[in-house]
Amino acid sequence: MSQIERAPDRYSSVAEKKSTGATYTPTRLAEFVADRMLAHARFIDGQRLRLLDPSVGHGELLVALVQRLGRPVTVYGFDTDPVALEIARQRMEKHCPEVECKFVVGSFLDHVLSDFLGGLFGTEQRYDLVIANPPYVRTQIIGTEQSRRLATQFGLAGRVDLYHAFLLGMARVLAPEGIAGFIVSNRFMTTKGGASARSGLMNDLNLREIYDLGDTKLFDAAVLPAVIIATGQATESSTPAFSTIYQAKREAASNATDPIDALSSNGFVGVPDGRTFEVKHGKLDVSGDASSIWRLASDQLEDWLSTVAQNTWGQFKDIGKVRVGVKTCADKVFLPKEWDDDLELHRPLTTHHTARRFRPMPPNRKILYPHEAADRGKRAVELDRFPKSKAYLERHRATLEARSYVIEAGREWYEIWVPQNPSEWPMPKLVFRDISERPTFWMDLDGTVVNGDCYWLTGDPSLLWLALAVANSTFIEHYYDNRFNNKLYAGRRRFITQYVEQFPLPDPNRAVSKEIVDACRALYSALVEGPQPDKEKELDAMVWGAFGLSVEEI
Repeated sequence: MSQIERAPDRYSSVAEKKSTGATYTPTRLAEFVADRMLAHARFIDGQRLRLLDPSVGHGELLVALVQRLGRPVTVYGFDTDPVALEIARQRMEKHCPEVECKFVVGSFLDHVLSDFLGGLFGTEQRYDLVIANPPYVRTQIIGTEQSRRLATQFGLAGRVDLYHAFLLGMARVLAPEGIAGFIVSNRFMTTKGGASARSGLMNDLNLREIYDLGDTKLFDAAVLPAVIIATGQATESSTPAFSTIYQAKREAASNATDPIDALSSNGFVGVPDGRTFEVKHGKLDVSGDASSIWRLASDQLEDWLSTVAQNTWGQFKDIGKVRVGVKTCADKVFLPKEWDDDLELHRPLTTHHTARRFRPMPPNRKILYPHEAADRGKRAVELDRFPKSKAYLERHRATLEARSYVIEAGREWYEIWVPQNPSEWPMPKLVFRDISERPTFWMDLDGTVVNGDCYWLTGDPSLLWLALAVANSTFIEHYYDNRFNNKLYAGRRRFITQYVEQFPLPDPNRAVSKEIVDACRALYSALVEGPQPDKEKELDAMVWGAFGLSVEEI
């Protein structure tokens, strides 16, 4: 078995889950990928084709494609699970008995590294057709050494997912006039970690069609799937078509038999189980470089974004740096749920549990924070000045010293691993949580320490209030979906640094911006009495107007 795929036992647990069918491709999706691939077929009549599935599983993708080919084909397949591979072999014999199958129990990536990237290129034939649903395995599962090897060989940067290497490996072995169809996690299309994979695919293939299948729940996997259809480098290039489908809380204007069938429609489409999906069609935005995030572009959408740009003064990152909260690496010591005593180094703590739009709930947690401001930013406090805190930390010294990386970094044994800058905690802060259906941003005026389950930003107070209004608006929901669209199940969005720092701000010197700041401050004060839906709605409309737009329904 491959060194890459054998590494830790945790990979086995992924394979075991896959062998139960939990992450295998459903027939309907396999047929869709096969149909879309063959829509671009331009093969010579009578030509015997070479077909590859680098992660065969039970062979659902192979069966679907071969049954539609209707021509001579030799099937090549790799899988590290011999049981799954035998099932695939039996299925091919049953459904496609005339087809020659050459299956290998082993790693496709080893095949690529040894035969295509190791100096032997040219001795190994490429494949006319590549179809795959590669494994969704991240760095922490495949291990550091294996991850480093993959990163080096495939030019990957950041956190390496195994399917990134699979994608680039498949691109390398596709014939110049070949056709490929991949089922992937849609996450790589919009994250910094997927930049290398996006760039590699853009450079090595001619992308034809991209389908972001969102929260359709086509199969039981933790990831949200996407389908990529591509052709080899010798084919004529064109701007790829891009379609998205996500659940929507709207009345359906038409109906379909299932989410795949809904892709042939546009707008709000209902399916028999009662769900409604919003289907959008356009082109891949190719205005940036090869590593730019992949998003849908259309004339209507580009006009909308152009209007926003014309009314944008700056971005959230112009206020200050978006930071994640503190990381103690010993939460049970530094921030237990209950404290027996009050200690000198206690500070109020903000967590996602107190999150509320605009105005948070009062902080109900404390953190022991052994850091203070210094000329060069921060330093660990001298514990002798704080006898109660020192006694408490001494009782937990063994636990804290077990964090060997703290000591090796030349730090004191009682320090928090990522304490951030102590001088900024007393300042007004814009705080927000990562995952939520609606944006949940609030102003911290209590001088709290922000925990690592939240992000925060500090800077000019007037700009923070303006940013707070923008961040909690329905306008920013539209902006997020049009620019980034990194959604999880049930419409939940990821509000992480790479997106939030790009949120737009209107000119703070305009009268409407000053009115927004005043209204946002007033809303914050009024929320102490309870929810203020009318004030929120008024503020929301003001934000839309500041960007030259009318309010749109979510």
